Amino acid sequence: MDPKYKIDDTTNLFSPSIIIYRELVIANIEEMLRIAGAPERLRPHCKTHKMAEIAKLEIARGITRHKAATFAEVEMLADAGATDILLAYNPVGPNIGRTIAVRQKYPDMQFSVTADHPAALAQLAQAMAAAGQSVDVLVDINLGMNRTGLEINDEAFDLYRDIVERDGVTPGGLHLYDGHNQQVDVDERQAAVDATWGPTMAFRERLLAAGWPVPRLVCGGTPSFPVYAAKPEPGIECSPGTIVLNDSYYGRNFMDLNFTPAALILTRCVSRPGADLVTFDIGNKAVSADPDIGIRAFLPDLPEAVPKYHNEEHLLLQTKDAQRFAPGDETLVIPGHVCTSVSQHHEVYVADGGKIVGTWKVTARDRVLSI
Repeated sequence: MDPKYKIDDTTNLFSPSIIIYRELVIANIEEMLRIAGAPERLRPHCKTHKMAEIAKLEIARGITRHKAATFAEVEMLADAGATDILLAYNPVGPNIGRTIAVRQKYPDMQFSVTADHPAALAQLAQAMAAAGQSVDVLVDINLGMNRTGLEINDEAFDLYRDIVERDGVTPGGLHLYDGHNQQVDVDERQAAVDATWGPTMAFRERLLAAGWPVPRLVCGGTPSFPVYAAKPEPGIECSPGTIVLNDSYYGRNFMDLNFTPAALILTRCVSRPGADLVTFDIGNKAVSADPDIGIRAFLPDLPEAVPKYHNEEHLLLQTKDAQRFAPGDETLVIPGHVCTSVSQHHEVYVADGGKIVGTWKVTARDRVLSI
């Protein structure tokens, strides 16, 4: 095992459980800052870690702008000390009332949401105005992912005008998420971002020419982070998420990103059902099952092992090195998708200097805290 993951004593640690390496988290934050160039050019997404302690590590380094996907994440960030939070999600249904509640609970916090439909915007604006509140709204732009957002056209222009003219909402800029841009080749990724950047800048100029403020451009995710960070235009706020903890998928596919996996899962052998078979206690309730079975869990101690079966509480591997493990033996796993792995754990162990120094709660794994 890599020496940076060595822990003096794991005897009393339950498995499967996540271990957060605090010094590696800090190194990843520092690298994120280096790439961005300044804290004000960052709005990292907390959906990966969902932990107040990690948010506090970012805030202590001047990163006060943050991005969330749920109201629980918003509340976690606000309680941790974040002063500017974007809920990158369109409020509908009861979430409109929760938007009002956030403004009431945190009146001094800069709070913004997204919108991509005039009817939903109208409902939000009317409710906010009736409550004597206002919220910044960013128009969500569809850059090709086709999950949410409007294409750059008159419909998006009209929606922005609607934000400008309505009571209860104020124009917050543009939300530009391109999660589909995961090209392994750096030049191809650059070209994909640049293909939509020109039209986006032209659209911003059209909004400004109409006399409307466009205070921020919240751009990208992890793969496209360095591309947006290198652009000189004002108002850019890069919003990487995964890299604060990193995982084996990003480490394998994006070699240009110098981030280190900082959240590993401790697992123990529970059975040796065959000469070349070994079973560990890291089922799909402990590590995310959304990637293909072959890349869900990378074991540095068994890099050539082939997953044969993965269910709720077991991971069965086929490997010529199965005999190295007996029931009770420990190893570490780098998740293939760390975001949805962390969210399956109520708390994590924290390692620092080769020792377990405590635990952190995964506060925002629930969708509701108090709001």
